[in-house]
Amino acid sequence: MIEFAVHTRADGVGVVVPQGRLNMVAARRLKDVLSELVAAGTARIVVDLAETTFLDSSGLGALIGGLKAARQAGGDLRIARPTPAVSSVFELTNLDRVLRARDSVEDAFDD
Repeated sequence: MIEFAVHTRADGVGVVVPQGRLNMVAARRLKDVLSELVAAGTARIVVDLAETTFLDSSGLGALIGGLKAARQAGGDLRIARPTPAVSSVFELTNLDRVLRARDSVEDAFDD
């Protein structure tokens, strides 16, 4: 079972840390977590993938859905610190062009 650590920084950026396998079952929960953040007014979100051991197409779909929701609310969704296994999924699907990985959670919105 995957766990999600969620907090909002002092600068208003929401941080979501999926811990474990981000697969079909977990993707539904991630989509809900991201939707709840946006609905609560947190439209700038960083998904920290340092503790995500696996990512499938459902997980990618949840991230893209969160990106769309955040952008519609005037914000953005960024990913940070993906594991090598997760990075390879982004590269294979060319989604690394849409969701460019950041080196740190703290600097994800420094551009």
